Amino acid sequence: MIASCTFWGRDVHLFATAGNSKLITAAGIFHRNENILMSKSLIIVESPAKARTLKKYLGKNYDVRASVGHIRDLPVSKLGVDIKKDFSPQYVTIKGKGKIISDLKKAASKADEIFLAPDPDREGEAIAWHIAHILKSAGKPIHRALFHELTQKA
Repeated sequence: MIASCTFWGRDVHLFATAGNSKLITAAGIFHRNENILMSKSLIIVESPAKARTLKKYLGKNYDVRASVGHIRDLPVSKLGVDIKKDFSPQYVTIKGKGKIISDLKKAASKADEIFLAPDPDREGEAIAWHIAHILKSAGKPIHRALFHELTQKA
């Protein structure tokens, strides 16, 4: 097993052997090298290193991208909430993250489903929440995934 994770309450395990991988979910088993899984899934992680590792293990049916940390934040120069609209937050794109956001939107438009897999901590939850709000316009199912280990031995 190379990865063990949870998709919002459901345990999922990814198994890989030389040239073959299986994603075992509550819905069934999908084999990478067979035509059972025809769809393309987008997996978004925080770090480019994790993205490269997952790409090696998952194969061509998965598009793995990195958000490279946070993509939105409250503005620095003003309060950051709209007092007239029930104190709703006013998020702004972090400087330099515009290209990452546009790349993620483009990848999401080509995917059949999206898995958000930032780190399993509060910061990762915030990153996943912001990405989900940005990508919901793609109209694709969005799932939260938690990877607890990404190693060949696991």
